[in-house]
Amino acid sequence: MSIINRMPKVSGNLRENAPLGKKSHFGVGGVAEVLFEPSDMDDLVFFLRRIPKDIPVMPLGAMSNVLIRDGGIDGVVIVLGDWFKKVFVEGEIMEVGAGVPCSKLATVAMDNELGGLEFLMGLPGTIGGAIKMNAGCFGSEISNVLVECEGITTSGKVQWFKVRDIGATYRRTNIPDDCIITRAWFRGVSNVNYSIPKKIRELMKQRREAQPIGSRTCGSTFKNPDGYKAWQLIEKAGCRGLKVGGAQVSDKHCNFIVNTGGATASDVEILGEKIVQEVLRKTNVQLEWEIIKLGRKGND
Repeated sequence: MSIINRMPKVSGNLRENAPLGKKSHFGVGGVAEVLFEPSDMDDLVFFLRRIPKDIPVMPLGAMSNVLIRDGGIDGVVIVLGDWFKKVFVEGEIMEVGAGVPCSKLATVAMDNELGGLEFLMGLPGTIGGAIKMNAGCFGSEISNVLVECEGITTSGKVQWFKVRDIGATYRRTNIPDDCIITRAWFRGVSNVNYSIPKKIRELMKQRREAQPIGSRTCGSTFKNPDGYKAWQLIEKAGCRGLKVGGAQVSDKHCNFIVNTGGATASDVEILGEKIVQEVLRKTNVQLEWEIIKLGRKGND
């Protein structure tokens, strides 16, 4: 029996065998056994409190930092819809739905003449995922501007986290894996002594010059080890331009793997592991994936 027949009745959208790969930034990977898009917070809470406990649940955002394996994802994948994509501004505080793209929040802050969030324009994902991994770029991290956030566990328990309580470090927080971020509050800075639009233009110019913008990629493949830049280690190991199937190490920035056309998730993963092996062999430094690998391999 299909697990969709065991789902509680909801007002949101439930779909079987929903394609994920083509929607991911890599453009590779399989399907979700069931995809759920809740209509609002009440619908999400209702669903999580009533779904059978043996069915796994996984939240996904913009899929900008994940590799969906070719075998797809078993159980239920939750994607937050329009109700979770709203931003409200009051003074220097912005209440933000977890489904809001980081770039949209940067734009809203700019439109309201609030500084300090310009770096978010360079993050391709959504707010929820960015908070969970303390995403950052241009020398700033999301925990620098976060005040607090709301989440719900996969068992349906609503939780709150002050920024001081999430243990934010480089690309990590201690927010539990089973917690889905639903809302967050950020603080901007009014009356900054610089032009916010100009700063955003400068940051985006820097990004275009340094990264393979426009390619099918999920951004930085590996975290920077303590004391090192991952791209320098990859360069030193001779992996710039290395290719497996349709996946290739970018010539422009060698901590980016790009889908040159026709790549599979397996191509990307095999290439990434080759890089890890070569860097370890040539530099004695162990790289750690920044991209999150999800689901079953194609032959599982």
